[in-house]
Amino acid sequence: MSTRDDILHGKILIVDDQQANVLLLEQMLRGAGYDAITSTLDSTRVFELHLVNRYDLILLDLQMPGLDGFQVMENLKALEEGSYLPVLVITAQPAHKLRALAAGAMDFVSKPFDLAEVLLRVRNMLEVRLLQKETRRLYERVVAEQRVSQRLLLEALPRSIAERLEAHADIESPGAEELVHESFAEVTLLFADLVEFTKFSEGASASVLAGVLDEISAGFDGLASHPGLDRKKAIGEAYLAAVGSSDASADHSIRAAEKALDLVGALDRFNAHGRYKLAVRIGLDRGAAASERAGKRTTLHDL
Repeated sequence: MSTRDDILHGKILIVDDQQANVLLLEQMLRGAGYDAITSTLDSTRVFELHLVNRYDLILLDLQMPGLDGFQVMENLKALEEGSYLPVLVITAQPAHKLRALAAGAMDFVSKPFDLAEVLLRVRNMLEVRLLQKETRRLYERVVAEQRVSQRLLLEALPRSIAERLEAHADIESPGAEELVHESFAEVTLLFADLVEFTKFSEGASASVLAGVLDEISAGFDGLASHPGLDRKKAIGEAYLAAVGSSDASADHSIRAAEKALDLVGALDRFNAHGRYKLAVRIGLDRGAAASERAGKRTTLHDL
């Protein structure tokens, strides 16, 4: 969660063609401890200013010469992903409030200004905006980690095979696939990931998300400590393990299926004592088909 200092350091832009209104709002906000305040009387500069500074909150008057507040919001939509506008509109016209919200504004303050109302709405808007930015950063980190996880298949193989495959990384020929095929049949891969995890992550704070992943991963790791399952990697919501990488056995698939049911059971136990109801998707692969996928270097989500 954002701290009080984070909120007070939030970048604010005041846009109003009346100098008196700008000065009054600046005085209110600085008196409450906000220290990153910019202002402009020219509505045509808002797009450029926000492009450069990426404000956490824009206090925007609706009735201005040049571009009115509605036109400014329409222009800002090109800069904001998902059309989320960090805009708190300023209006003296009750009829404009619903129209402003429909145009993308997140909230409004009325003229003449009420100090308590202004400070409350500014704080609420900044807290939501900073939380959204934090969630977005976390989502982008998870996406980057998922790209890295495309290389995990090599790490799941016995070291001798992985090293030989790495030596042929630039070879796109049947020979590279045969190199994997000669020993890969002795390993069954077990891959698990949480269903609709991206949707879940967008609605959870960073601390909640990290706690959920840590608890689920710890439960899976407990199962991986049992004989027969070799935990290889856990990145984000992805979990990769191998059965039979250290011994030759004919029942890899059966043992892997049993472990898959254990993973489902572990998630059921997590759901039983938490308020989040998650589901896990399981993939198993072995033998020649797995060899072909390894040779073609497809992502883990194909397993």
